[in-house]
Amino acid sequence: MGIDDKVHRELRSVWDTMSPMRIDDVVAVRNELDATTISTPRDPAISWDSAMVPGLSGAPAVRVRTFVPATRPDTPIAAVVWMHGGGFLFGGAEDNDGMAQLLARETGALVVSVDYRLAPEHPFPCGLEDCYAVLTWLAAESTRLGVDRARIGVGGVSAGGGLAAGLALLARDRGGPAIAFQMPLYPMLDDRNVTPASHEITDSRTWSRDKNLTAWRHYLGHEPGGDSVSPFAAPARARDLAGLPPAYTMVGTVDLFRDETIDYMSRLSQAGVPVEWHVVPGGFHAFEHAVPDAEVSRRVRCEYVSALRRGLSGQFI
Repeated sequence: MGIDDKVHRELRSVWDTMSPMRIDDVVAVRNELDATTISTPRDPAISWDSAMVPGLSGAPAVRVRTFVPATRPDTPIAAVVWMHGGGFLFGGAEDNDGMAQLLARETGALVVSVDYRLAPEHPFPCGLEDCYAVLTWLAAESTRLGVDRARIGVGGVSAGGGLAAGLALLARDRGGPAIAFQMPLYPMLDDRNVTPASHEITDSRTWSRDKNLTAWRHYLGHEPGGDSVSPFAAPARARDLAGLPPAYTMVGTVDLFRDETIDYMSRLSQAGVPVEWHVVPGGFHAFEHAVPDAEVSRRVRCEYVSALRRGLSGQFI
């Protein structure tokens, strides 16, 4: 049975009209994406702002976009460091304006969307260090920002999900700011590309094996799959997952990252970390953004927003 027959029935009409994706020329693809980007309408219930966060150890400042309910309580609120997707190669903080507004509105949290540096110009660890700089800034400035330092979460989609998982590992191992909750959605976790899904998903309309290998090559600055890759770059390589924050994720069955996501969450659970994960039948990579009005898309958004709300309020377990 081909991949077309495995796609969820509510997603097939859009799936059938999707064009092949290519990432062989990073600059050309970035230009195409910039030319087709549509500005996200602003929700009047959400206040937007931007800031430049100092980089660490002489690194350049990091641009962030912040989103917070316009009407907020006098008491400190939760916060989320959020990372966009794009295979570590594409996109920017603006790409997740809609998601950031949704999360801020539905959880009441301050959402800090990170415009981290991209490969291949800035390979690992540049992007992750940008995210860590933002996490440390958010914790240090929590009083000024009206944030409860004990309720800071991290999250992201795809490559951003991989960064969220890597950030949780990095903060733990550096003794950095405590992270209350992590939500890496369909995350990019493993450069080795040895799972069944990494061989199964080859359709050019979605994030496929060839794209994934190319993206990892650019992000690492060398061929993926070797013995020297850091677990902060590829969290699936981490041997010790104990002491990490509670986690939620979801991934579709027609997603290249299906198996590495399931394996990582299983290992988190085995390490004593509270986890919840949902595997969505027929879901392709980032389907809830590609087909936002499908019932299955609305359902999974409700599920992960609910999980984040519970995680930030200390009610995940």
